[in-house]
Amino acid sequence: MQEMITITLSPEIKLSLDEVTREENLSPSNLIEEAIEEYLFFRRFRLLRERMIPKAQAQGIYTDKDVFDRVS
Repeated sequence: MQEMITITLSPEIKLSLDEVTREENLSPSNLIEEAIEEYLFFRRFRLLRERMIPKAQAQGIYTDKDVFDRVS
């Protein structure tokens, strides 16, 4: 079920939103929903990464190369 929310945007952000929705042929609702989904995905990723860093470091994993060496 969809729910409606109301947000307030600065004139600059509203102008940018209008421009992007026009260029990408999206409705403002779709663009904002996609932006929120992306934000929530990256937020979950950051939180997971923060939890995993100490565990990785305890195993001597500090860099992307360390990860690559372990999985290849």
